[in-house]
Amino acid sequence: MPYETFMKEALTEANIAWDSGEVPIGAVVVDGEGNIISRAHNQRESQSDPTAHAEIQALRTAGKARGKWRMEGLTLFVTLEPCPMCAGAIVQSRIKKVVYGCDDPKAGACGTLMNITADSRLNHQVETVGGVLEAECKQLMTMFFKERR
Repeated sequence: MPYETFMKEALTEANIAWDSGEVPIGAVVVDGEGNIISRAHNQRESQSDPTAHAEIQALRTAGKARGKWRMEGLTLFVTLEPCPMCAGAIVQSRIKKVVYGCDDPKAGACGTLMNITADSRLNHQVETVGGVLEAECKQLMTMFFKERR
């Protein structure tokens, strides 16, 4: 599976978020054949919803598209390392793999601050790959927050 190709799709979603006044984080869910099942970006501001992170939105859309909540065999691509809430949802969804762009030193829950997706005490562990198009993902976040300050 060409990680960079799908991370570019997630970056496209992140740019949509930026253009909408949201923190620029994007996500796509891909099946084992390389088909994009869902795509999403942060919508916390527009939906007045603290749970409307890109990952949550992408998982919700994928569940509706497939008609089930279990995401076995699917991969989630996201531009920023998932937070604890999103990592928990990823584990609960039974997704096979999460691939992220850049680490989140303040809230990363897939290896940076904590590692929820690999915690053997939970009922499911998720293969995790970080650092895909890391420079591009990190630059987008840096530019966004520099512009805001």
